[in-house]
Amino acid sequence: MRVLIVSDTHRRDENLEFVLHSIGDIDCIIHLGDAEGSEVFLREIANCPVHIILGNNDYFSNLPREEELQIGKYKILLTHGNYYYVGSGTYYLKEEGRARDFDIVLFGHTHVPLVEIEDDIIVVNPGSLSYPRQNNRKPSYAIMNIDDNGEAHFEIRYLDV
Repeated sequence: MRVLIVSDTHRRDENLEFVLHSIGDIDCIIHLGDAEGSEVFLREIANCPVHIILGNNDYFSNLPREEELQIGKYKILLTHGNYYYVGSGTYYLKEEGRARDFDIVLFGHTHVPLVEIEDDIIVVNPGSLSYPRQNNRKPSYAIMNIDDNGEAHFEIRYLDV
């Protein structure tokens, strides 16, 4: 299984559209908030299931604040992250994930890509396709691959724009 993970596109959908047309087949898209009204557009151009959650800039939206998914053997929490103080690190996010028995927590909000793998929890932020904040300032997204043995692997990818 191959999952595209994005966040913080802020209605600037050109890079998202480029990624969707260039990465090949995917089985699912996860958007971790701050789509700012692009939900319909994303669902129209996707050829697979789409999961989108509420970000702190998704005003007047009825998107869910969080979502729980089961992908293979993994119980996954989708959250924007702003309720877990992610601007100061992932401590509270990991504690929440552990308390609720999640294997993986996917979040956005910081616009900085991150993959942290610990013995009991994996935390991933794909960064932002529109307003990157990490040192290289390249738009980013993540790919989650579930291999033939059922193991999850994560890759952060960058656009050269």
